[in-house]
Amino acid sequence: MKTKQQTSVHFFEINPYTQQAIFAFIIVLCLFSIISPPLALLLGVILVNVFGNPFEKFNATAITFLLQFSVVGLGFGMNATAALSAGKEGFLLTVLSIFSTLLLGTFLGKAFKTEKKTSHLISCGTAICGGSAIAAIAPVIKSNENQTSIALGVIFILNSVALFVFPFIGHQLDLSQKDFGLWCAIAIHDTSSVVGAANKYGTEALQIATTVKLARALWIIPISLLTAVLFKNKNSKIKIPYFIGLFILAMLFNTYVPQTAVIAPHIVSIAKIGLTITLFLIGATLSVNTLKSVGAKPLLQGVVLWIFIAVLGLVSILFFH
Repeated sequence: MKTKQQTSVHFFEINPYTQQAIFAFIIVLCLFSIISPPLALLLGVILVNVFGNPFEKFNATAITFLLQFSVVGLGFGMNATAALSAGKEGFLLTVLSIFSTLLLGTFLGKAFKTEKKTSHLISCGTAICGGSAIAAIAPVIKSNENQTSIALGVIFILNSVALFVFPFIGHQLDLSQKDFGLWCAIAIHDTSSVVGAANKYGTEALQIATTVKLARALWIIPISLLTAVLFKNKNSKIKIPYFIGLFILAMLFNTYVPQTAVIAPHIVSIAKIGLTITLFLIGATLSVNTLKSVGAKPLLQGVVLWIFIAVLGLVSILFFH
């Protein structure tokens, strides 16, 4: 996905080679699992604001590739039967949360007078799967770079907060692994933060969260078609998240091909390292410029929508699930 490029503002002006060395050093720490996913995200935020990001041009491409690679790799650690059961349990809640969030987002966009396309991108990102949904919907509504980057900024900021807040709330409420995994998949925007938060909570939470979130991501297709009708763009191209098919294939191999058991744990370990690096790179996009470019109204819309879907998901899980 491409976002609007801006001149970085940071506290210390240092040699580009020193910038690259610091950046590489943190990635090495990620490779050896010395730092956790939440800490990697935090270090990314600190790095970009203190020293700058020497690889800003390549960040978006690297995030997309690593996230998809990591998600497919995690499939080798999951059982297809258990995943199907989790997907069925989360289906009704997924449908309810997606359409109620989109409706509320439309209302809030008009109430806050948020630019129409930006508002729709934020709503879709919150309702479905964060940056992936925005990247898929943007060409359908033919949004410009500024509209797309504002929506991505809102989602990335809230994702970063979720990675720290959700496990804390889950422990305070003594949520089970199953309930926390389902809540993550419903209420956290991006797959990267969903997996990061669920992985911190436990293995069962990770399996449920990943499966339900990827099933949720398939809603990109019908929502893209609906968006094309609403915005009257009949010739828009719809992006299908093909990596989800590879995730399912990996899960089937792990479940029904016994020989996979030899390499599966190693693949899962590498996938988790890839996820940690992904979160570091996402953190490295959250500069002061990003915060300034988002603006108060889009951010307020994003926060209200996020609170709505988080509360709706939690109440539904605790009292009706």
